[in-house]
Amino acid sequence: MYLKKVVLPLAILFICSACKDQNLSLKTNEIKLLNKDAFKKEVDGKLINLYVLKNKDGLVSEITNYGGKVVSLWVPDKLGHFEDIVLGHSNIDDYLTSKEKYFGALVGRYGNRIANGTFSINGKEYHLAKNNGENHLHGGNLGYDSVIWEATQLDEQTLELHYISQDLEEGYPGTLSIKVIYQLTDNNELKVEYWATTDQTTVVNLTHHSFFNLKGHGNGTINDHQLLINAPYYTPVKEGLIPTGKITTVENTPFDFQKLTAIGKRVNDNNQQLEYGFGYDHNFVLNQNLEALNYAAKVKEPVSGRIMEVFTNEPGLQFYGGNFLDGSIKGKDGKAYKYRTAFCLETQHFPDSPNNSHFPSTVLNPGKQYYSICIYKFSTSK
Repeated sequence: MYLKKVVLPLAILFICSACKDQNLSLKTNEIKLLNKDAFKKEVDGKLINLYVLKNKDGLVSEITNYGGKVVSLWVPDKLGHFEDIVLGHSNIDDYLTSKEKYFGALVGRYGNRIANGTFSINGKEYHLAKNNGENHLHGGNLGYDSVIWEATQLDEQTLELHYISQDLEEGYPGTLSIKVIYQLTDNNELKVEYWATTDQTTVVNLTHHSFFNLKGHGNGTINDHQLLINAPYYTPVKEGLIPTGKITTVENTPFDFQKLTAIGKRVNDNNQQLEYGFGYDHNFVLNQNLEALNYAAKVKEPVSGRIMEVFTNEPGLQFYGGNFLDGSIKGKDGKAYKYRTAFCLETQHFPDSPNNSHFPSTVLNPGKQYYSICIYKFSTSK
């Protein structure tokens, strides 16, 4: 069982090797860029824009500095046809008013939940916003998903974001200075890296919150996607999705994804944990690789042949199955985002770690640097 403490990190690489491996012609003319003017807006004296990253092979990702959100990610299928595989909106006004504020977002200061919005450091208690019932979720009412990051496009393939989170912002102690770099490399990787330093002892748990559908955004259920999670344990929850504190085997439960299994195969089983989560919305305890990144997950979409693999240095992975999507949100191309038409795989430390001393620590001290990496690697199969 993994109970090791780790000082965090987070970066994200999206890699698509599909068409190189199969010598296919990439149909890049199928990529439809969004209207950049629809993302230009000044809010509280800060400018919001849309930035386009392209590599030599024609892969594209569009990112806004509002919440550091990945707005689009175009990758090919087994025949070289491109689809945008992340949910999102086509203009900034829809992002500002959306019922789902986390589409493609950078999440912090603490991704996931903290029980009762309360934790202590060195005997001092801190109180956070209760924005998820009686609990605190994803940094509070104004988390990093809803702030305007200072953005500099370094070149056609690289976007650098900065944000300074002030002491006691949303209740968290310490001024946190954060840098994030998105880079679309010529190896077909969308890489996102996080660095952070603090002037007071605090807690940090940053993550990325893209909603994926490997068929293309809004193109039907994800329950037929096949999922592997390289995790022998998970952290069961109480009502409100707060961990009980236990670390429990996945064997003989609907949470055993140690082999490729259709997401929807057991999602409606008679199981208390699935009832609490309204389906899958749980943290998995990953097998640890002491010599390289942890192999966290693999998702395969059988029709398009798209495969996504996840690598990280984080000890946990939150798997969310789109249980709260209900068709009321209209996204890009006017598509309705319906029930369980997207999944999230958020690399992270465990939820409510500040209140569970036996979970990997999320404490960051002055003089130390937080760094985190996650890789979403794309390929195809026939």
